[in-house]
Amino acid sequence: MTGKSAAERRMGLLNGFAAYGMWGLVPLFWPLLKPAGAVEILAHRMVWSLFFVAAALLFIRRWAWLGELLRQPRRLALITVAAAVITVNWGVYIWSVNSGHVVEASLGYFINPLVTIAMGVLLLKERLRPAQWAAVGVGAAAVLVLTVGYGQPPWISLCLAFSFATYGLVKKKVNLGGVESLAAETAVQFLPALGYLLWLGAQGDSTFAAEGSGHAALLAATGIVTALPLVCFGAAAIRVPLSTLGLLQYLAPVFQFLLGVLYFKEAMPPERWAGFALVWLALVLLTWDALRTARRTARALAGETGVRGSSVPAGAAEAAPGAGRVPAAAEAGTLEAKP
Repeated sequence: MTGKSAAERRMGLLNGFAAYGMWGLVPLFWPLLKPAGAVEILAHRMVWSLFFVAAALLFIRRWAWLGELLRQPRRLALITVAAAVITVNWGVYIWSVNSGHVVEASLGYFINPLVTIAMGVLLLKERLRPAQWAAVGVGAAAVLVLTVGYGQPPWISLCLAFSFATYGLVKKKVNLGGVESLAAETAVQFLPALGYLLWLGAQGDSTFAAEGSGHAALLAATGIVTALPLVCFGAAAIRVPLSTLGLLQYLAPVFQFLLGVLYFKEAMPPERWAGFALVWLALVLLTWDALRTARRTARALAGETGVRGSSVPAGAAEAAPGAGRVPAAAEAGTLEAKP
């Protein structure tokens, strides 16, 4: 590895840690926006995100994709679906954090890779390796344990996991970069969100101007909270292998879980610990299988190289097909609009 590539990888890792760290610590931000309700916060996030993402695109002068997108009705329709699904995801997440369900929200992002795999099997007819089947089975058992513990299914977790997995599936079909995709999605969200905020103000129920300049600035900062981690993620995605991103993605729910337990002091009865333990076991199986497959692929490529006498492109092992059910979310673009 050259000095330059080592420096690039270090920069990618730093950006990856920054992105997932910010996504993991975001539960500390949403309560600061009270007394605004979850729907008002969500609407402000949609409106201000478009401004900040548009500013980022102006800065990097990346607009060529827009004309191409506007000439493709099918992709525009998929962008609209993605915007609707991520609206549900964002809204549920904000409500869950501000209603004292941080731990349950973190569970949604722990089980998201398992839901993504299950959707791949059911909708895309993908074939799984035995370890992946085992991980999905353990994850299903975890949901049953948590259902018994809660007295009902963990709806918040399931809603976050399925909405985010659906979002990833749609984004995979759209095949648009992270910043560009978020710009298109927030453009779809913008008018309904702005209309709601104007209606809220006309009703006298808006907190934007009623709670002082500091509160207004925090509501406007929802755009930065959305856009900045995405920029860091984009910088990481082009510098580190997908397998590394697949491992880094667990930082966000880990931080959220720790905040829920240690900072927000949410209850963790034994049955909840048991359910989380099963989820973590499933993720260990998934990670072990992905790393083992990556090593096998690397050895196979090295063997082919020895036979053919040619060199293996740098990073080919990490990004090889089959190397990543764990990084599937990164590959599908599902990590681009975290909570």
